[in-house]
Amino acid sequence: MSQTRSSKVVPIGERLRRRRPAAVGQEALRERLAELERELAAARAEREKEGLLVTLARVAQAGVHGLDWTSLGRLQRALYFAWHSEDADEFGWDLRFAETIEPVLQFLYTVWWRVEATGTEHIPSQGPGLIVANHSGVLPYDGLMVQLAVRQEHPARRMCRMLALDMFALLPVLAPLLAKSGSVRANPDNAERLLRRGELLGVFPEGVKGVGKYYRERYRLFGRGGFVRIALRTGSPMIPCAVVGAEEIHPVVAKADWLGRPFGLPYFPLTPTFPWLGPLGMVPLPTKWSIDFGEPISLEAYGPEDADDPILVNRISEEARQTIQRMVDGRLARRRSVWFG
Repeated sequence: MSQTRSSKVVPIGERLRRRRPAAVGQEALRERLAELERELAAARAEREKEGLLVTLARVAQAGVHGLDWTSLGRLQRALYFAWHSEDADEFGWDLRFAETIEPVLQFLYTVWWRVEATGTEHIPSQGPGLIVANHSGVLPYDGLMVQLAVRQEHPARRMCRMLALDMFALLPVLAPLLAKSGSVRANPDNAERLLRRGELLGVFPEGVKGVGKYYRERYRLFGRGGFVRIALRTGSPMIPCAVVGAEEIHPVVAKADWLGRPFGLPYFPLTPTFPWLGPLGMVPLPTKWSIDFGEPISLEAYGPEDADDPILVNRISEEARQTIQRMVDGRLARRRSVWFG
């Protein structure tokens, strides 16, 4: 005996209306999707900001089979920003990088060279100032130590931007290190821009002659007048600075300039340790340093137009050179030992 089932006939239009979502439901769904996208973007941004240790832990947890280009890129980013920041000024100064390498500089300052700094009260507490110092040491250690001496010993803890020679500011490894630590390529436009902003600047008028001088010429100053023009144009006082101890860290006994020219170097120093000991020959000797700051040389009696007077510029330049030379000679006369001061 067959049984028949009765089925209700539903019109096609009504069936489509039942399948179509309500307008209110569609709006709620779009809002929910947008909210999920925002949460996902925030989670990705938060993950990108994870520190180095967390990123290393995630990579270790994933194991070798879990590695991909995304995780490797995230690890590389974490490694880089562990000691770099995303904010740097127009010259490349990176505050986080400077703070990262400061323990190394502190070791050189307090332990290796036992730097003694005097006369920091002569440095203005605010406004522009041009520190003029003698140069030596083959590599620009003296600039980093002058910078650290001002930041540590000056009552206002001022930052001193050092002007770096082209030979240092263009080297592949050394150039970014100097720029990120606060140094600026030696250029009159750069110097004037910083001084007009009221910053403290350090300059080495001897240039390449200073860092490349022979050991027999140590502590004999050479002079150039470019820094005087910069000081006159910006109305900045000049603070003489004498650095003693840097001449002996890499005593240059000979030069092989033909080896340095292919690499763009104006000279190639030969010292008792370099290149004979290989990389160990680049380790500076632990001499005793002193950094003395003298009374400022005021230029208030002159105006910016006097920067075009070569006779005046040469006279002020020679006055500054003689002042620094006297300071160096006085410190050498009081020094009993290269190693202990």
